[in-house]
Amino acid sequence: MKITQVITVLLMVSICVNVFFLSFYVPSDQNRISGLISQINNLTANNTQLQSKVDQTTPGISSTGGIVGYASLQAPAVSQTVQMVNRGRYIAQTLVQKGSIMNISVEIAPGKGRVLVQTKPLMGVVFQDAANTAVAVARNKTGVDLSNSDVIFSIDSGDKISEVDGPSAGALMTLLTISAIDRHPIDQRLTLTGTIDGNGHIGAIGGVIAKATAAKENGKTLFMIPGENQLITPPVPLMAGTGIFSVAQQPQQQVSASDYIEKNIGINITYVNTIDDVIAAALKPSK
Repeated sequence: MKITQVITVLLMVSICVNVFFLSFYVPSDQNRISGLISQINNLTANNTQLQSKVDQTTPGISSTGGIVGYASLQAPAVSQTVQMVNRGRYIAQTLVQKGSIMNISVEIAPGKGRVLVQTKPLMGVVFQDAANTAVAVARNKTGVDLSNSDVIFSIDSGDKISEVDGPSAGALMTLLTISAIDRHPIDQRLTLTGTIDGNGHIGAIGGVIAKATAAKENGKTLFMIPGENQLITPPVPLMAGTGIFSVAQQPQQQVSASDYIEKNIGINITYVNTIDDVIAAALKPSK
């Protein structure tokens, strides 16, 4: 009987101890779990608020990982027309270059890494190649991955130009893309012309005088041109002749582009050789 009583007492003690531990530790664990859940919920809410602030202060990055941005600038262009000129008893054809201004903009939006070009006039293959090169240079210059973004160039020249082609807007499109990525506004008082290669080198173009004239007529105060265009040949003044011939006063020599354009057209000229030169002169500090 004594052994039975001892066992009974031990069982009672064991039950009491278990009840004690259950009543003391289980609620404690539950409290800890509830506390952890509460902290997790608070951290999630704080993270959401911080992400919202980040999206507002750095709008260049979307929630999908793609880049979002926009930039625009007026660009000079040259159109060529054939005009009939009355020379005495004969009518001759002459090629006339006339400058005009296009509105070029770039929009970067989440996408599939495409480079798209939409133009109001027709677009040539060379222009599309220049756009692809411009985006590649901008990507390398900024170090920003555009694989999740589409870069869309829009060109509107109204009725002034029947078609858009050629590589001479390559440097300008590169500047636009960098501006849209980095959120650095472009000084709208200037414009530029020049080709762009994969290394960011600015190459020579044609029609410098006609483009400078168009830039001046549209209120630009600075015209950036390639360093390779430092020397230009001014238009040759013609004297009225007989028959189908006209005689030049004298052969024209090459002159400094900046001297000639600043004196005769009235717009400041800056030479650029690389995209770094363009960025230094054209981009304003980010707001």
